[in-house]
Amino acid sequence: MTGTVLLAGGTGALVLAIAVLVLALVPGRARDHGIAHALSAIEQRYAHVSATAGTGAEPLAAFPGVGRALALRLSPSGIAASLQRRLDLAGNPRRWTPDRVLAAKGLLLIGLAMLGALIGFRNPGWAILGAIVGAVAGFFLPDVLLLNAGQKRQAALLKALPDALDMLTVCVEAGLGFDAALAQVSRNTEGPLAAEFTRALQEMQIGKTRAQALRGVVDRTTVVELRTFVSALVQAGELGIPVASVLREQSKEMRVRRRQRAEYRAQQVGVKITFPLILCIFPALIVIVVGPGIIELAHGLFHHI
Repeated sequence: MTGTVLLAGGTGALVLAIAVLVLALVPGRARDHGIAHALSAIEQRYAHVSATAGTGAEPLAAFPGVGRALALRLSPSGIAASLQRRLDLAGNPRRWTPDRVLAAKGLLLIGLAMLGALIGFRNPGWAILGAIVGAVAGFFLPDVLLLNAGQKRQAALLKALPDALDMLTVCVEAGLGFDAALAQVSRNTEGPLAAEFTRALQEMQIGKTRAQALRGVVDRTTVVELRTFVSALVQAGELGIPVASVLREQSKEMRVRRRQRAEYRAQQVGVKITFPLILCIFPALIVIVVGPGIIELAHGLFHHI
């Protein structure tokens, strides 16, 4: 009886020790991986990576294998990283990932090739030519659309940057910290720049340094002015320079650059208007001015004949 009691007591003590050990280790591991898990969640949120991709539950997933395999076979190596870079520049359109873009490229290649062959089916030569043209157009159409979306987003970032810097400068000079001022700018403005500032704030809140978060913004854009602004902020933080003075100088520089871009575009108007003038207006003027004379000359010549 005493042995049984001792055995039960020892077993209970062992179970209790294991439970205490588990409770001591699990929180520590959760703390160690909390930042990495939060960063992964933010990346997945902004990249719109679906956990159910390829399961057949979505419309595009009905034929992903053939299209993606065909696009991968026809694309150079490293195409997935290149597409992810283009998606970042385009703002990661909702529900689009590199795999979906590859699947769309393959499916459009097949579909437009069949359409081109169908248009010229009466003549084998025209059918082959139509299939080739359709295949090329379908394969590169997603790239063109992605490039166009990226260029529009970068133009929107460049356009919104001077006003955002003015607001950021006013907030910092009014007494707010840089993070609070950045939150005010992202809260009171709209567009891709506000979204990038919001993402940078979220990354700083879960453990990234300010320099890392701002460099992440630069990595997702191609705007030179934004890169210059982030470099100045990072250097100011490393050298201990007041942020307000840096923001004031950067804001002045951005306004000067905006005025220079406006003047440059205004100077281009004369050159750009030349081609419509030559192609559309001059022929009409020639017909109006020279046309009656040509008619009179023709009447005179035929009358004498």
